[in-house]
Amino acid sequence: MADHTPTGPVELGAKMDYTEHDRTYHGFLALAKYGSLFCLGLLIAMAFGFFAGGFFSATILFVLILAAGAFILR
Repeated sequence: MADHTPTGPVELGAKMDYTEHDRTYHGFLALAKYGSLFCLGLLIAMAFGFFAGGFFSATILFVLILAAGAFILR
């Protein structure tokens, strides 16, 4: 059987920049969170505009959903 245990150093290359890694991770989470809110709000507003028949009322609903969602998600 082949031996697959590592024999070299655990970390090669430059040291990790953990503060930059943490900042990038939190940025990705914020993008995913608010991007999902945007897509959900747009989907609901489009359905409301289709069934209720009104561009202006659907736009107002979209803005209200984004404002309420941003308040809840912060």
